[in-house]
Amino acid sequence: MDHTRFIGLDVHKERISIAVAERGRSGAIEDLGEIDNDPGTIRKLCERLGRQGKPLAFCDEAGPCGYGVHRQLTDLGHRCEVVAPSLIPMKPGDG
Repeated sequence: MDHTRFIGLDVHKERISIAVAERGRSGAIEDLGEIDNDPGTIRKLCERLGRQGKPLAFCDEAGPCGYGVHRQLTDLGHRCEVVAPSLIPMKPGDG
């Protein structure tokens, strides 16, 4: 059975930093570096990461630079969650 590849994005106006987690929380995390914040480059990234036939699930921090990226990823058929780190509950003492 193929497992989802989880891709974390740190989106800025010009560049996007990328990390990939295999098998969720228990798998290895790989820093893929940065790419240009450009629709063609994002499409190529999706094609490259999806070559193994694994579903892709993206996560992007809420902010003004990520809305276009979110729209593009969902238009390409990928799951993309936008999160606001300040709204993630934390246990007392963690933070």
